[in-house]
Order: sequence, then structure tokens, then C-alpha cells
Amino acid sequence: MQESILNAFTEQAKSMYAPLAKFNSLFVDNMEKMTDFQLSAIKAYAEMGIEQMKKAADIKDADTMRTFTAAQAEAATALNKKIMEDAKAFSDMAMEFKTQVESIMEEARSSAQASATTTKPAAKPKTAA
Repeated sequence: MQESILNAFTEQAKSMYAPLAKFNSLFVDNMEKMTDFQLSAIKAYAEMGIEQMKKAADIKDADTMRTFTAAQAEAATALNKKIMEDAKAFSDMAMEFKTQVESIMEEARSSAQASATTTKPAAKPKTAA
């Protein structure tokens, strides 16, 4: 009797904590992916900025100044494009995470509902009036 109660408790604990373990794993994976993404984005922005500083340092006369100034619109367009692409990629990652969390929650809800329907409450003893 006690062994069956302990086994039932163990199974319920496993089913109860399984979604939490999945969520924790998903959370860590997502944080790693977003951190890698942000670090690579920061590196790309820093490289763009350093490139522009090097070009500005190479200005020697009016002609190189004119060339540099004309190239700034192109650099600004490239930077704007990169920012928009990064924002979309980051948003896509967030939406994927949300979808995966919803999937885990639905799986946990379904499991809990199935467990609740298969577990029958103990019959109450009838009392004499």
C-alpha cells in the first residue's frame, strides 16, 4: 500500500516538474542564443564605427573630405539596414521563444488534465443517520 502511494507520488512529481525542467532548458538555450546574437551585433556596429573613424582620419584635403562626406549617406543607409535586420532577427527569436513556452504550457495543461481525469477520488464512507 505505502509503496504504491510512494510510486504514485513519484510519478506525479515527475509529471509536475517535467514542464519546469523543459522551460528552464529552453530559457537557458534562448538566453545563450540571444547573448551570442547581441555580442555579434555589437561587434558589427563597432567595426562599422571604427571603419568610419579610419576613413575620417584619412582626410587630408578638400577632395578626400568631399569623398568622405559623400560616403556618409551610404554608411548611414548601411547602418540603418543593419539595425532593421537585427531588430527583425531579435523579434523573430523572441516570437520563437514565446511559441515554445506556449507549447510547453499546453503540454503541461494537457498532462495535468489527463492526470486529473484518470485519478479518481477515494469514495467517502457512508455515514448512518
